[in-house]
Amino acid sequence: MNDVQKSVIVSSFAPEIKTGGQRIMSSPIQFQTFESESTFLHPRKGFSPFTERFEVRVDPLTGRTGHFSHFGAIKPQKLNLDSYATPEIKGFCPFCLENRDRVTPKFTDEVVAEGRLVRNEACLIPNLFPYDIHSGVLIMTDPHVVPIQGLNETRLFDSLVLGVQFLKKIKAISPDLPYHLMTWNYMPPSGGGLVHPHQQYFATPNPGNQFLDELKASEGFLDASGANYWSELIEVERATGVRYIGQVGASSWLSSFVSLGILGEAMCVFPDVFTVDQFTEGHVGDLVAGLLKIFKYYATTDIYSFNDATTDIYSFNASLFFGPEGQRSFACHFRITARTFLNMRDYAPDLNFFQALLGEPVSVMMPEELCTALREYF
Repeated sequence: MNDVQKSVIVSSFAPEIKTGGQRIMSSPIQFQTFESESTFLHPRKGFSPFTERFEVRVDPLTGRTGHFSHFGAIKPQKLNLDSYATPEIKGFCPFCLENRDRVTPKFTDEVVAEGRLVRNEACLIPNLFPYDIHSGVLIMTDPHVVPIQGLNETRLFDSLVLGVQFLKKIKAISPDLPYHLMTWNYMPPSGGGLVHPHQQYFATPNPGNQFLDELKASEGFLDASGANYWSELIEVERATGVRYIGQVGASSWLSSFVSLGILGEAMCVFPDVFTVDQFTEGHVGDLVAGLLKIFKYYATTDIYSFNDATTDIYSFNASLFFGPEGQRSFACHFRITARTFLNMRDYAPDLNFFQALLGEPVSVMMPEELCTALREYF
């Protein structure tokens, strides 16, 4: 150990599942943390020695690591969303009603005979720049600018039901595309190309590294332990209580042990759903009910002091994963991570070399603290 870097403290926790206070068995899930400190002479404290702590955690499923640091240093930045409705900023939007029918593409007859799928405000069209053979964009609302509070139960339910309907249709047409997913970039910090609320739905043999790593690790966990990882995770997190947010119908909500987002990550697991065909409107209702609770937290809670001040969280990324047919190891799950600009002078993004080049997520919000804050809304 030197004067700059303290020695690493490694903690590895294999929780025990108990019933009625009696120990039944140790879980095969391992929660591993590397705790460390860095000491330096702080210029704002008269150059006196100052120690800053940080953590590296290992994802219990994939084995990937994630950093936790900069605690309290990054906070959501305010953005005037109303300005995006002004002509000089809005510009041309193909999703707005006055342009939609004229400039957005239509599906071929064998995919969607009517050209587009519509359910109230929700409208699903082909992606002009597709991610795979069957790639759909779901326009969620008629208005161009819709704040989080405007993503109400009806809009969310209609969008998700229509999107899942499309995935089921595609599965029947192209069963050789085994993986089905929804992705969602909401508002500018998320990387969304348009402010107008929309989601992406597609089927693919190449669903991305996160999806495939989870799928392979889930299969390996089942083979090695005889247990389903996702069901086991729910039971373990419910028993320990530090990251289990709550249950909504058939879904369980957790804060992820390793967060993929800088402001923390919430995850919703449907332990008895493995493919898109098994996902019913009842499951959509459970997901929407939980998501509305997350949105209420975004709108009303200060993520650092847990009081009634606003978070100014108005942007996020979300995903919904469905596994391939014929397996019972990879459960359907939804993730949502809040996004922000680091500052409003440069509009600096909250992603940097860690995520872009090292493939390493960084979070300033401890999952246990996020769980405590979110639990009030469940």
